[in-house]
Amino acid sequence: MLVIVAPGQGAQVPGFLAPWLEAPGMAERFDAWSKVTGLDLVRYGTTADADEIRDTAVAQPLLVSAGMAAAVSLFGDLETAAAKADAVAGHSVGEFTAAAIAGALSPEDALTLVAERGRGMAEAAAATATGMTAVLGGDRAEVLAAIEAAGLTPANDNGSGQIVAAGTLERLAAFAENPPARARLRPLSVAGAFHTEHMAPAVQRVREVAGRTAAADPRTRLLSNRDGTVVESGSDYLDRLVSQISSPVRWDACTQTLADLGVTALIELPPAGTLTGLAKRALRGVELLAVKTPDDLDRAKELVAEHSGDAVLVEGPSDE
Repeated sequence: MLVIVAPGQGAQVPGFLAPWLEAPGMAERFDAWSKVTGLDLVRYGTTADADEIRDTAVAQPLLVSAGMAAAVSLFGDLETAAAKADAVAGHSVGEFTAAAIAGALSPEDALTLVAERGRGMAEAAAATATGMTAVLGGDRAEVLAAIEAAGLTPANDNGSGQIVAAGTLERLAAFAENPPARARLRPLSVAGAFHTEHMAPAVQRVREVAGRTAAADPRTRLLSNRDGTVVESGSDYLDRLVSQISSPVRWDACTQTLADLGVTALIELPPAGTLTGLAKRALRGVELLAVKTPDDLDRAKELVAEHSGDAVLVEGPSDE
């Protein structure tokens, strides 16, 4: 059983898009997607520096476009991707990539929504000094209790001993002075407290755009960050995409669902590495591949041929 996963914000590195643009027709595709987002995605993905692509309004459309491009390079088109993938999941903004691959959203609608999401979250982050800190190790119950006691939110529960606390910088500083037992803290290079109440203004902004967006029922299993469930309704998934902006990401629940489904291979789309790293501990025995450059596509195609075939397809319009 094959699952395709898409990483979230923070995975991007300068120049990571460059090798993907060499594929036939890909530069033209990105020109079109740049018009949809109002961003020069080619420049941001090739020559922009780390500070430029750290900008939430830039990073989110860049990540989604890169993931979709890699899926097209791997499968030929997104319709085939949905037919070959037995399940699809994305971490945070990666859910938009997953929605496009599963056919719940067209690529253009996914990018329109994520561009608005990025702008809205960037503005919300600028309103208050907030941030995020990864808590590595420690007893899970004790870590969650300490985060709550500090007035913070467990914004990402990633499993594999990694929970991300988010909130005001003042509360994060106090939390750092009194960390949970046997846990290490690592401040994250993000612009704000994503997936917390601080992102509420962005929710309303994206909801207005979502109200003008048509969602189709997914053509393959599409997992939700809210609770790890497989969502069969496109409109339900779209609603979850909007509300997830200010709600915690339960990647641990997504991982458990994949284990319960019996996944045998996991392919992470670029910029890959984060989710395969988590899966090494949580999905033991599963074949893992982080697709970082087109050089990894041959191995990815082998995994597709070896593990694909357990998807339950739902009829729907083509997304290409």
